[in-house]
Amino acid sequence: MPNSTQLRQDAESKFKRKELQRLDGSAAMAEYEAAGRATIERTARLKALRLSQEVIATPAPAKLKKRPTAKRAKGVASAG
Repeated sequence: MPNSTQLRQDAESKFKRKELQRLDGSAAMAEYEAAGRATIERTARLKALRLSQEVIATPAPAKLKKRPTAKRAKGVASAG
């Protein structure tokens, strides 16, 4: 049968192990969240870059010249 000193040491080692797991879990979660934020920021930067390149690559529309409108003769009935 284990004595009280051995039980206490076992309990302390379990506590330390759980504490290290908790700290590792917190660090892993912070790292996971940082990676997610970095991905979102990279995606936004690349999207802005792609959109700016599309704007640069798209030619400006040519100015349309006004065509003279045909004047209809008065008194001529339109067919229709």
